[in-house]
Amino acid sequence: QVQLVESGGGMVEAGGSLRLSCAASTRTFGSYTMGWFRQAAGTEREAVAEITGSGGVIAYTDSVKGRFTISRDNAKNTVYLQMNSLKPEDTGVYFCAARSFLSSKYQFWGQGTQVTVSS
Repeated sequence: QVQLVESGGGMVEAGGSLRLSCAASTRTFGSYTMGWFRQAAGTEREAVAEITGSGGVIAYTDSVKGRFTISRDNAKNTVYLQMNSLKPEDTGVYFCAARSFLSSKYQFWGQGTQVTVSS
């Protein structure tokens, strides 16, 4: 079982930046692919970014490319999402998730952190 705790959400004006963090409680953090997801009110959850255990493969959804950066520090069991040039449409609850390299589905989820971008 992996517990994930997100932090760093908040309110920001359009064009601003936020850095989300997700701390994981596992001794084998480096074996997990980590992802960030978001869900706006009344919409389905969508994938935002993903990073493999070694940090060697990174993927982003098109709407955040060039603005968001996912990274991880395996020594600190933490994954980050740096969000720059934020837009009102980035508003939502942001979740981090973990899946083992053996699984194609995310198995563990955090409780989420709210990000609100005002225009």
